[in-house]
Amino acid sequence: QVQLVESGGGFLQAGNSLSLSCALSGGTFDDYAMGWYRQAPGQAPGSVREFVAAVNWYGDKQQYADSVNGRFTIVRDNARNTLYLQMKSLRPEDTAMYYCAASTRWEYPYQATFWGMGTQVTVSS
Repeated sequence: QVQLVESGGGFLQAGNSLSLSCALSGGTFDDYAMGWYRQAPGQAPGSVREFVAAVNWYGDKQQYADSVNGRFTIVRDNARNTLYLQMKSLRPEDTAMYYCAASTRWEYPYQATFWGMGTQVTVSS
């Protein structure tokens, strides 16, 4: 069973940068297209998570939400079985629980199959 574990969340002021990591176990990392989603605080349980970014198996194709394009970069290191989300120029509206995701398919838009438990990012104004 694929398991995804996120790390790197924190509390920071607007304008700063932060990098999230996600480790995959229970599967072969480069069998999966990887992604990040987020869910802002106060949303109802079960509400749809917002897509943030995705990267294909080889790392040469990416997808980004318009809201983060140009500020966030998704990177994968297949040698370390690790996915990263490099976030810069953070805004208060980026405050959310960030979830790592994996899928055996690469499609537009990206659709997750497996989910991590999330890591919280809080950006103050």
